[in-house]
Amino acid sequence: MKKRTGIVVPLSALYTKDCPSCGDFLALKDLAGFCEKAGFSIVQLLPVNDTGTQSSPYSGLSAFALHPLFIRINALPEFAAAMKGNKAFATAYKAFEKEFGYKKRFDYDAVLGEKTKLLHLLFNYIEKKNSKDEAEADKLNKELAKFVRANQWVIPYAVFKNIKDENMQASWKSWDESVQKLSYDQIKLKWQNKAKKSSHNFFVWCQLRASEQFKEGAESLRAKKIILKGDIPILMNEDSVDCWTYPEFFRQELRAGSPPDGGNPMGQNWGFPTYDWDRLEADEFTWWKDRIKTSAQYYDAFRIDHILGFFRIWAAAENETTAYLGHTIPYADFTRKTLNELGFDDDRIKWISEPHIPTGVIESITWNHDEATAVLEKVCDRVKTEELWTFKKEIDGDKEIYAMNFFEDEGKNNAVKNALAEKWRDRSLIQIKKDRFIKVYTFENSTAWKTLSWEEQEKLKTLFEETEVKENKLWGKQATTTLSAIVHASDMIPCAEDLGVNLAVMPEVLKKLDILSLKVIRWTREWEKPGQPYIPFADYPELSVATTSVHDSSTLRQWWNQEKDSVWAFINSVECENKPDGNSAFTPEIAEFILRSLASCKSALLINPLQDYLFLEHSFYLENEDDERINIPGSVNTFNWTYRIPVTIEEMSENKGLINKIKTIVETHDGKEEE
Repeated sequence: MKKRTGIVVPLSALYTKDCPSCGDFLALKDLAGFCEKAGFSIVQLLPVNDTGTQSSPYSGLSAFALHPLFIRINALPEFAAAMKGNKAFATAYKAFEKEFGYKKRFDYDAVLGEKTKLLHLLFNYIEKKNSKDEAEADKLNKELAKFVRANQWVIPYAVFKNIKDENMQASWKSWDESVQKLSYDQIKLKWQNKAKKSSHNFFVWCQLRASEQFKEGAESLRAKKIILKGDIPILMNEDSVDCWTYPEFFRQELRAGSPPDGGNPMGQNWGFPTYDWDRLEADEFTWWKDRIKTSAQYYDAFRIDHILGFFRIWAAAENETTAYLGHTIPYADFTRKTLNELGFDDDRIKWISEPHIPTGVIESITWNHDEATAVLEKVCDRVKTEELWTFKKEIDGDKEIYAMNFFEDEGKNNAVKNALAEKWRDRSLIQIKKDRFIKVYTFENSTAWKTLSWEEQEKLKTLFEETEVKENKLWGKQATTTLSAIVHASDMIPCAEDLGVNLAVMPEVLKKLDILSLKVIRWTREWEKPGQPYIPFADYPELSVATTSVHDSSTLRQWWNQEKDSVWAFINSVECENKPDGNSAFTPEIAEFILRSLASCKSALLINPLQDYLFLEHSFYLENEDDERINIPGSVNTFNWTYRIPVTIEEMSENKGLINKIKTIVETHDGKEEE
């Protein structure tokens, strides 16, 4: 594979003189010019699908629809006529331009709200104007009809968005029953409702124009032989048109996430439903294939988000607030009979698979035995006459515990809830089905496990290991089946987001399907060796994408200034003279040292965040380095996903010092172009 060097950036972060408020599809044309000057030959975007009220590009409201946020309104074919012929639109647009100038972080809700308002005003003007011009009306109707024929997903999307508007953007799960659960045929009947034609056509028109502008931006890159790489989030928001339209493809009773680890002792519960892979396979993965084909209209390569989820997804029950009691899907279980044969009778199995709560756990909060007993009687059954309790059968998640009220005293009430929730998680096994069990991921932390004899523990560990062997086979089979369908649905170059993955079967599957892995330098290390040295860049696999940072990590500048252990390990791993002092403050010279060092990697693709390249020019540094970050995982605020580059693309293109430094890095990785 030909070596390529490039950038990754959220589309919204791009800043040109023509899109000061928020990056848009046509900003790619300016970016293409900059990339050509710098020698870049690949551009990766974060997802650009419609996310509705969610600023995170990974919280998709639609797997197919583009985000109207990225439409450049003054480039629409109807814009000029509306500015002349419609005072309301012209006034609103001028106010928008005046209010939404450049800021280092953009206001997602405000910009989206105003752009949506302007698009509505513009479309209303078009319809009013066309009502007096039959030829123009016919022309637009044909355009819309052609787009619908080629993009059948837009039918449920338009119906869904319209009902969303009617319900003040509330989740479809709270809609009236008459529209909450509709078959595809019923959705098409809604689409054909003449009274709703105008509102439905508005959403089709937005998607038509967004697609036109995105194709124009993408083609400007392609014309300069620059690959555009997309990003396909694995999961869909439960409040999405896809979950509403195709409920059979999603397991709404489960929530995807990740298992407990050092930084997340409760695991991560992302709140997104998991897939029903069996139903998808029975439908020949049509939904996924269509999703990839739609993306291929714009992209030449794509990143498969959280590729681990195609092997096995970590899933917790919908009524759990955490992912602590989650499990993999698919999984291999073991039977009660197997446990009996290992010497665990039914009482022993109950001890390790059901939490047991001593009265004293609650009494230590209430300081009153009768009050503690009253609390426990609400949610538990006493074990014979002991001061020991097990949860009632009807309690099937900690959400039910947190929904109860035990005391008027808020502090006391919360303390009791937290204590009960902690005990709810305190088990070694989960009874996944009647008489069938799986291990709890952190089984060794449970009270029951610590009471088992060494012999009992060893028997269970052996059983768990045997189960894991079976699971690896299941995971490899599922990934091969699902990823084959996805990878072969287009000619795009497939790239994996495989961070934090240690599945024995994964490298084999990725190699078989020619999927590039991801190597983030600060995490590509020999973790078991003293000093945890960095893996030499020359040892990176050719089928990989190397990068300095990702959207969920600190930037290169933050890493250097704030993560000194990692920095020193990096310096010690680089073989060259005149190494920088790891204790010094970050400078453009240090940025160049790091970027040029990484450029020696064997990876076919070297794609670093745009802001990490901007660190080559000191005048582009923000005063507060933390403001240069894109996202802080685990936090929900107006900061995340609203980053803007600190300089226009036009200014970047004219900065000869920056361009020349980047060219040197590109040549180090790609090699010089033959004359």
